[in-house]
Amino acid sequence: MEIDIRKRKIGLNFNEAGVAEIYLWAPYASKVDLITNGLSLDLLERDLGYWYLETKALKDGDEYRFKLYQLEDAVHQTSDGKHLYRADPASLWQKAGVAGNSTAVDLNAFMWTDQNWHGLPLEEFIIYELHAGTFTDNGDFKAIETKLQYLKDLGVTAIELMPVAQFSGDRNWGYDGVFPFATQNSYGGPEALKHLINACHAEGLAVILDVVYNHMGPEGNYFNDFGPYFTNKYQTPWGQAINFDDANCDPVRDYFIENVLMWFRDFHVDALRMDAVHAIKDFSAVPILQEIKTYVSQLCDHTGRSHQLIVELDLNDPKYINEQHYGGYGMDAQWVDEFHHALRVTAGQEQNGYYADFNGIKQLAKSYEDAYVYDGQYSPHREKKFGAKAVKNEGKQFVVFSQNHDQVGNRMLGERTSELVSFEMCKLLAAAVFCSPFLPLVFMGEEYGETNRFQFFTSHSDKELIKAVREGRKAEFAAFHSGTETPDPQSDETFLTSKLDWNKLNEQPHSYMLRYYKALISLRKEHQSLFMLNRKNVKATSLVDQNCLVLERWHDEERLICLMNFSGQEQTLALENGYQYRNIFNSSSTTWGGSTEVGVVPVQNKVTILSESILIFLCENV
Repeated sequence: MEIDIRKRKIGLNFNEAGVAEIYLWAPYASKVDLITNGLSLDLLERDLGYWYLETKALKDGDEYRFKLYQLEDAVHQTSDGKHLYRADPASLWQKAGVAGNSTAVDLNAFMWTDQNWHGLPLEEFIIYELHAGTFTDNGDFKAIETKLQYLKDLGVTAIELMPVAQFSGDRNWGYDGVFPFATQNSYGGPEALKHLINACHAEGLAVILDVVYNHMGPEGNYFNDFGPYFTNKYQTPWGQAINFDDANCDPVRDYFIENVLMWFRDFHVDALRMDAVHAIKDFSAVPILQEIKTYVSQLCDHTGRSHQLIVELDLNDPKYINEQHYGGYGMDAQWVDEFHHALRVTAGQEQNGYYADFNGIKQLAKSYEDAYVYDGQYSPHREKKFGAKAVKNEGKQFVVFSQNHDQVGNRMLGERTSELVSFEMCKLLAAAVFCSPFLPLVFMGEEYGETNRFQFFTSHSDKELIKAVREGRKAEFAAFHSGTETPDPQSDETFLTSKLDWNKLNEQPHSYMLRYYKALISLRKEHQSLFMLNRKNVKATSLVDQNCLVLERWHDEERLICLMNFSGQEQTLALENGYQYRNIFNSSSTTWGGSTEVGVVPVQNKVTILSESILIFLCENV
């Protein structure tokens, strides 16, 4: 079946005349009926396992499901060996959750008011990652809208929603989704998501959506009843790999391409953050990521809007983000965990697990210049040479952070940075991110020093699955022998205590930290040396004995020098001769710099910098 970038041709959709059109891929079925409003309607069989129906019997908001009559050699036989009832695998709304019927949604019914919004250039992204369920007390899309002015005042330019595809229950990080096209019912469903995105665009905020194309969740996963969505050819940490390159993979590939196009075209999402693409197993001549990029480019040409593909990637392989005419997949940007790891070890993180590969300040300086820490060197943790140099890639192609949902929530207790390091070190870590030549990301609550932990939580209903998840979390952290009980992922308390406490904004030191973040973001926007992400105009020098780093950034006639002291002692650092230095930012100050403050004045081109702090100087020719 041919993909049409102009409209969705998968699942149930309404055409311009209001007639429902249903496309279903179910090669394991010998016959398929649509069950709705007391009716049973036959779908017509088409080539390659597709089934089709056009009917006026369905209206926007009606519930429906499929009745699948199984082939004699079906992979999964039902108890009576004849038929089973299933929701639409391309359902747009599971109003009653993963076990319920699908609800018909007219994607064209929403009245958008963002016609003048064409997206933001990638280099302007200042990202705020949030989880819809824990960002507010209500935990839904509507409540997020009440915080948009707050986010705009903070200075961020894009919000990144953790996955919103329908998962089991109403509490989950989102990576257990089993209906990739359906918007989580407990968050408000598809209409509420569109309303949020429309409101974001009215405030000048871009929207990034986290999507999962490397696996499906466990509960409510009935894809194998329809066709070979998975393959035994590869195994992933979650079991069978999604079938991107085995027999009958073309409809599976189309399924995910349609998903990408839907979020961009029908929901006006600006960018996708694609989870752990290194776990996508695909040795096709044209890998699925490359094909997705081709279709997205066509869509952008058609709509005149810009849409970006950002990937989480643990391979240090620039092929993923290289342009297609250079033989790359064409992804627009990637997360760089190695910047985070080097930064955290520099700040005192113990060198265990994957942190064992990082020595701190020296590798942090390398990441500032090269993005990847490992670009061909031997990795002790992996016990092999790892990575390749990112030569042709701009600074805007790398997303960096001092914390994110993974680095916080995948700790046994979910402690945030504010609980692990000093207040001054938190300020320094933030500045280290915002002074980088990359795209900065803030994890919700970080900007005011939230202390509520962000823990791993679920709300499954299957008792065996609940038991397996609990035991898995305990086993994962058994080696720590901390004497502390691993939080129960299934507990209401684990979820509720992970919510942000907005009352802290009225308390110290949280209101102080918020003003600090606002000042940092404002500084980045005001100075072209920081705003322009030219990796050629970056020099980072590590002073290992002092645990300090000197970062130089420049653009045209403007040159900035950032002195970072990660040590626990006051340090004296030398500045290059030939300049006059004006201190424009001081993390140890109460106002951090600006025209009303003299700031630190170098003496004979030497500067004394307090422990766990940063000084930023504007270099002026003598």
